[in-house]
Amino acid sequence: MKLFAAFLLVLFVSFAKAGDTIVVRKDARLDVLSVKQNQHNQRMSMMLPNGLYRGFRIQIISTPKRDDAFNAKANLEAQFPGEKTYIVYQSPNFKVRIGNFTRREDANKFKAELNKVFPNGVYIVDDAVEYIPKEEDDPINQ
Repeated sequence: MKLFAAFLLVLFVSFAKAGDTIVVRKDARLDVLSVKQNQHNQRMSMMLPNGLYRGFRIQIISTPKRDDAFNAKANLEAQFPGEKTYIVYQSPNFKVRIGNFTRREDANKFKAELNKVFPNGVYIVDDAVEYIPKEEDDPINQ
C-alpha cells in the first residue's frame, strides 16, 4: 500500500512539474463580435422600455400659463433652430425643455450658451431622450 501511495505521489509531482503549454487558436472575427456585443450591451443598459434612452434635457421655464410656455418655446426655436424643443405638462405647470443629450457634459456646454439668452432658472434635468447611434461607433465598419 505504501508503494502504491508513493507511486501516486511521484506521478502527481511529475504531472505538476510538467511544462505543457496550451495554444488557443481563435478566429479574429470573435474579437470584433465581442466588441460589438459589449457596445450593444452598453446601449441597451441606457435604453428605457419605451425605446428612448436615459439622458438629459435643459429646462428653460416651468409656468402654469400655457401661453408663456408656447412663447418661450417659439423663442427657443428661433434662436436655436438645430435643437429640438419640448413642452411637458405636469399639472399644474407647463415645462419647456430643449435638447437630447446622452452625456451631462454636453448638456453643461449647451447650458452655458442658454444662460446668455435666459439668465435665470435654466437647469439640467434627467429625462428620456431621443438618440440614434452613430455609424462610426460600429466596429464592423472600421
